Amino acid sequence: MSYEGPVQDLIEEFGRLPGVGPKSAQRLAFHLLTMDAADAERMAKAILAVKERVRFCARCFNVSEFEECRICRDSRRDSTVLCVVEEPRDVMAIEKTAEFQGRYHVLGGAISPIDGIGPDQLHIKELVARVGSEEVTELVLATNPNIEGEATASYLARLLKSMGVRVSRIASGLPVGGDLEYADEVTLGRAFSGRREV
Repeated sequence: MSYEGPVQDLIEEFGRLPGVGPKSAQRLAFHLLTMDAADAERMAKAILAVKERVRFCARCFNVSEFEECRICRDSRRDSTVLCVVEEPRDVMAIEKTAEFQGRYHVLGGAISPIDGIGPDQLHIKELVARVGSEEVTELVLATNPNIEGEATASYLARLLKSMGVRVSRIASGLPVGGDLEYADEVTLGRAFSGRREV
């Protein structure tokens, strides 16, 4: 049994979002029903504004309201170092650390043959063009530490080392607060290989 008209339509629309199952979709829809009209209208306007005004940066493919994103426009950033990430949300995760002062390149995903995603479906040609035309001396590969991310990092390392730039990979290992006994072998192995002097 389903709900009537607009309520069911809303539940179905929420259910189309990634990571939102049927129960979460129902919970979100009923939350909207209890919101003040002004709050619901503000949310609707925010959604419309994103669709109307936000695009991808012409240079790095991060999200932006302008032709270039704020990071690409910032002359204080180190333009010789590019951090390569899979998605725009990865840029924000790295920015929150305040550890990286270079610029970014967003691939738009990772190589995944099982999903039909190869190098041609990603912004790899644009990355090669940037390395060739900008004064890039180092690429930091910050793809996810999973099978697809590792395959993408390996592909990029092979491709770009021949262009004379230094290619590095972010370290991966144990999370702060984690216990050694619960770490898998790959994570623990990377923690050892990525160790640094203190």
